[in-house]
Amino acid sequence: MKFGIGQSVARKEDARFLTGRARYVADIERPRMLHAVVLRAPVAHGRLNGIETEAAKAAPGVAAVLTGADCAADGIGGLSCHTLFPGMHQVKSAPPMPALATDRLTHVGAPVALILADSLAAARDAAELVELDYEELDPVLTPAAAMAEGAPVLHAGAEDNLAFTVALGDAGATEAALAAAAHVTRLELHNNRLSANAIEMRATLAEWDRRDGRLTVHTSTQNPHSVKSDVAGALGLPETQVRVLAPDVGGGFGMKGAVYPEDVLVAWAAKRLERPVLWQADRAESLLSDYHGRDQTVTAELGFDGDGRIAALRVTMDYNQGAHLASGGGVAAMFASTLATGCYDIPVAHTYARGVYTNTAPTQPYRGAGRPEASYLIERLMDKAAAELGEDRVALRRKNLISAGAMPYKTPLLYTIDGGDYAAVLDRALAAADWDGAAARKAAAETKGRRRGIGLAVHMENAGLANEGAEIRFDPSGGVTVLAGTFSHGQGHETVYAQMVSDWLGVPFETVRVVQGDTDAVSFGRGTVASRSMINGGGAIRGAADEVIEKGKAMAAHLMEVSPADVEFAEGTFSVAGTDKAMPIRQIAALSFKPIFPPELGMGLHGQHDFLLQGFAFPNGCQICEVEVDPETGVVELVQLTSVDDVGTVVNPMLLEGQIVGGIAQGMGQALMEDVAYDGETGQLLSGSFMDYAMPRAGDVPPVRFEVLSTDTQSNPLGAKGAGEAGTVGATPVVMSAVLDALAPLGVRELALPASPQRVWAAIRAAEG
Repeated sequence: MKFGIGQSVARKEDARFLTGRARYVADIERPRMLHAVVLRAPVAHGRLNGIETEAAKAAPGVAAVLTGADCAADGIGGLSCHTLFPGMHQVKSAPPMPALATDRLTHVGAPVALILADSLAAARDAAELVELDYEELDPVLTPAAAMAEGAPVLHAGAEDNLAFTVALGDAGATEAALAAAAHVTRLELHNNRLSANAIEMRATLAEWDRRDGRLTVHTSTQNPHSVKSDVAGALGLPETQVRVLAPDVGGGFGMKGAVYPEDVLVAWAAKRLERPVLWQADRAESLLSDYHGRDQTVTAELGFDGDGRIAALRVTMDYNQGAHLASGGGVAAMFASTLATGCYDIPVAHTYARGVYTNTAPTQPYRGAGRPEASYLIERLMDKAAAELGEDRVALRRKNLISAGAMPYKTPLLYTIDGGDYAAVLDRALAAADWDGAAARKAAAETKGRRRGIGLAVHMENAGLANEGAEIRFDPSGGVTVLAGTFSHGQGHETVYAQMVSDWLGVPFETVRVVQGDTDAVSFGRGTVASRSMINGGGAIRGAADEVIEKGKAMAAHLMEVSPADVEFAEGTFSVAGTDKAMPIRQIAALSFKPIFPPELGMGLHGQHDFLLQGFAFPNGCQICEVEVDPETGVVELVQLTSVDDVGTVVNPMLLEGQIVGGIAQGMGQALMEDVAYDGETGQLLSGSFMDYAMPRAGDVPPVRFEVLSTDTQSNPLGAKGAGEAGTVGATPVVMSAVLDALAPLGVRELALPASPQRVWAAIRAAEG
């Protein structure tokens, strides 16, 4: 089938994006619309004594200036974390995040007041007239500082500024195995804090309809139903009074999977003033106020027996949660804990994670959400252990990989991996990257005064999350509408879902329309995070398609006067076995609306299905990277990168490659240049623009040699394992593996993230003494 599963179909949504006809929140205009500006805390930690707003209220064009006192008077609630799971997280203290500060300034950029005016310029001018009366307090900016004796407590009841802890595995057995180990490799790492930097900054527009008593919120989000629930809860409205619409969304990467104070503020202001209200962040505001990612400090011990086989792993990690728990605040620590053993056969392990409050912006799952941290740790441990043991890096990994014959494999940290062939993926990657030829390429680079290194990372993650629903409806003309609870913000769901339905139901690809991002049209959905759309969304659509087929068989049987058991379906046609009787599905759909069927068949041809993923799927892969380092400047050049991935069923190879390469670009960004930096004394943001926060450009990303070697999974009907985060999970460790390999002859053994030119240069100079 030309447009079926497995075909590289061009994205149908690209036409509107490439011709400028896409519609983002900021493109929406409404009569009498007000523009909102958020006045933000100027210090990382302070006591707020008062706010003077009279001058701002009297400024030209200003409709209102709202403060925390107004929030309290109107009963506006805060935002809570949704990802602290009983049995997994031991919660210490998780107070809601306020929409506006009242008595405490908790981090630079925290919302303090909302200024609403007829124009953006007028709102910005008025914001400068608001005067804050505050007393600056000493901030704590790192988990170590926050947990130190005598540190200020940021939230009542948060002992040692702990939000939660996560403990997994067998502590006693791990301690005993490490004590008996022939060798123990120890390592301390820090995963740098990152900003997602979606091409479309966050934006929210809200309207209150007095006639219907309903609030409509247009917002740039990955999860419309979560916004609906949280906004309704904060405003004290039943969810039936709130509709959320997500139009085209320009990227999210997990950062837009959360709900923000601005969403609540804009909705509240629109209802209070009965005028449409628009808030759109600019880039500087996004860098300051978007929830950040990573910021994990970790120590680990990896024990080996006398034959070089892993005996035990112990990990302790601290996650900088920022000043408040974001809605997804518990996810990264949880997944980093459960995936710490990676692709390796490790008999016993123990992980202990702490979520710590500091006077920085909150952190939220960012592409990978704990999985890249786990992959970076175990792969760095394997490289270091190989050097300490005098073993080849590849041989040590091959010796310790979980074998295909051991699947399904129960890890010591919760999960059961249903399948995979890690050794085959490794072998394919080694061959594709010409690993054996690396020595000659290193020698050639040295003749040019450059140091060449080659690195590898064998990676695995969990993908998919919880349950999801979908509905398929035929209209009388034979057109098909898919209502999806997932949400595409760049992945291409309109294309791949149409491919799937076209393949399964035998209908023309161009007749399939995908509806998403409208909480009135789609009864419920969990959005798109955790690489879940093909797994959970695909499972739900497959189930809905099966229901359509079963109902179609009953209708066809009625029309052709046979038993439903005698009706078969293939390639879009219902036929009676052993006869020439047949009816196309589109003909059945057209007739299904006529009053000619028994009552039990209902009206219309449609199907609805809820799919519950039992556990997770486990995509895996191997990346091999080569870099060249200029020892005189510290500049690292990525020369080539090979990625072999096991993602299960591939619906659209072209879109899959785009997902993998995009993830690799973000992973290499973390490895070499990206870093959210705060002043160590004041907590002021130092990386407040793209002049200071570096992201990869096209010239920084090398050609990626990409291959697929997929194995089966029974976790979902589509057989998909997920791919949206796979590139990121492998990229950071493989780039750092290559950089350290290049620097090893110069005496450099350790290097912190990111491996910026200055940091690489300094490490070389330090090694030279």
